[in-house]
Amino acid sequence: MPLSASTTVPHSVDRVAAVFVNEDFLRHTSELVGGTLESFAVDGDPAGAFSTTTVRTVPTTRFPDIARKFVGESLKVTQLETWDAPAPDGSRQSSISLKIAGAPLDVSAVQRLVSDGGSTRIELEGTVTSPVPFLGGKIAEAAEPMVGKALNIQSQQAQAWLESH
Repeated sequence: MPLSASTTVPHSVDRVAAVFVNEDFLRHTSELVGGTLESFAVDGDPAGAFSTTTVRTVPTTRFPDIARKFVGESLKVTQLETWDAPAPDGSRQSSISLKIAGAPLDVSAVQRLVSDGGSTRIELEGTVTSPVPFLGGKIAEAAEPMVGKALNIQSQQAQAWLESH
């Protein structure tokens, strides 16, 4: 199932990118959905190319009952991001991979932070798939809205965070 979202934040790419790799911000967004930030690590210098690993525990209370029977009350989600160095215009791009322990889902996406005057357009394109024979399409279809919403929370919360910090 395809993922696609776009939003604009009235702050520079540098500021938005800095928020996306701020441990306090990641803890805030995790707690906002009733989860916890288990760990966060940055490998490399965020001024150039670098990567991050974020591990969260998230509740499954919004999952359909049938899905909760299989995955339980919470899921452990590992998010790996590989960030490119800034482009000449300051824009950034990261490749995102989500691994969800105990759920047969694979999520991969590309997030672009595009400089748009003094603002940043955050674009997210990706896919949700499931390797389960015969049922994989239905599993991915059911999970896509929740995965998309989870990835979008970060973009939506970035503006509020920047304005309050």
